[in-house]
Amino acid sequence: MPEGDSVWFAARRLDEALAGRVLTRSDLRVPRFATADLTGRRVLDVTPRGKHLLARIEGGLTLHSHLRMDGAWRIFPTGERPRGGPAHQIRAILGNAEFTAYGYRLPVLELIRTAEEPKAVGHLGPDLLGPDWDPAEAVRRLSADPARTLGEALLDQRNLAGIGNVYKSELAFLAGVTPWLPVGELAEGVPERLVATAHRLLEANKDRPDRRTTTTGRTGERLYVYGREGRPCPRCGGPVRRAELGDRVTYWCPGCQRGPDGNNHPRTN
Repeated sequence: MPEGDSVWFAARRLDEALAGRVLTRSDLRVPRFATADLTGRRVLDVTPRGKHLLARIEGGLTLHSHLRMDGAWRIFPTGERPRGGPAHQIRAILGNAEFTAYGYRLPVLELIRTAEEPKAVGHLGPDLLGPDWDPAEAVRRLSADPARTLGEALLDQRNLAGIGNVYKSELAFLAGVTPWLPVGELAEGVPERLVATAHRLLEANKDRPDRRTTTTGRTGERLYVYGREGRPCPRCGGPVRRAELGDRVTYWCPGCQRGPDGNNHPRTN
């Protein structure tokens, strides 16, 4: 699942392939924009905003896309056959003389005026990898609803933009609390440490395809709890558990994390 660091990485690759070059191929395969023709226009830049991608194009236009669960952009030398899934899954094609980018399974794809970008992404909180990063504002937003669970608050892109399901579970583990603990019950200083840790981890992972949150060098232990149901916790050795939080799967270690669990059991000490 793409999170802020992987979207940043995708934006950088798209920018390297498209920015500064004139489009020789343009194909937006969504009914609303199927007749739009961007050929002859220069791509100015491709910028990430949280989990959103903004490809700014000459003439005051922006192609806005969001990957959500399984969307992806794939880049190939122009003339090379794309390999990213069946052809019917391609929603967008942007090509120049050297490279062609294919957008697969994009659930959000719209062509908007660049001046109207705030309508698409203006609701987002401080971007963990953006120039507007403001840790104090992120803490304020994260703490605004004391009764909300930590997991829900971390996933809300209006609080801080870029955290997805993997980081939600990992950040709760690193804070020593379960994702079901209400934000208002976090100890003093924990929200600040959570926000600082989130920024540090996304910064560390934005340039590499294999995300890592652990400090151990052992093979197969890139993450503390996410995707490790039934396996031993790297810290205490107890089994990692899995449950649902809203509509998202969540992982945690009962031995290392304080708070209610996903089965509505009493709080741990």
